[in-house]
Amino acid sequence: KMSFCNNQQTDKCPGNINGNPMSGLCEKVCVQVKKVFDACILQTSLDDLDVCLTNLTPSSPTYPLTFVSGYSTSNVGDITSLTVTPIPDKPGLSRVVATIRIPVRINYLDNNSIKGYGSGFITVTQDVIMCVPTGSIITPDVVATVNVTMPKGVYKCEQTFTVTACITVIMKVEAEVDLLIPSYGYC
Repeated sequence: KMSFCNNQQTDKCPGNINGNPMSGLCEKVCVQVKKVFDACILQTSLDDLDVCLTNLTPSSPTYPLTFVSGYSTSNVGDITSLTVTPIPDKPGLSRVVATIRIPVRINYLDNNSIKGYGSGFITVTQDVIMCVPTGSIITPDVVATVNVTMPKGVYKCEQTFTVTACITVIMKVEAEVDLLIPSYGYC
């Protein structure tokens, strides 16, 4: 088996264009893609966040617990509340307010030095101005890509830790669309 870039047609492989970029264009192609209309990024560090754990493994640790590490378990944030309010004097722009739940896992040692872990959530709120197309047949989605690391944590009580969390949230306004683009043909 061979990748499409290991063939002899080097002008049909992805990569840098040498010479005139218009040379070799052979057709207009309709492709279906997720188009990102706007995006914004939040990077912050928050102290003293309480994370209540569920689904402890093993199920009956000996308290107190000692924090070892914590991180997000998915790069998809769950938007639990969303309002999109168009700004009347700024066509195409809207105020987007979203509450985003980020699934996390905390690893710990129990009082008998037995390794364990549990699941929880960190919740953040975004309030931003974004380009949100209106009047379209297809309503765009607001989605959140997330990442959390927890470098520090302290056992608080029962199944709760107080942590410092380094949080990244990328909110995007996107929609599945058909785009007409120039093409160099098949690879």
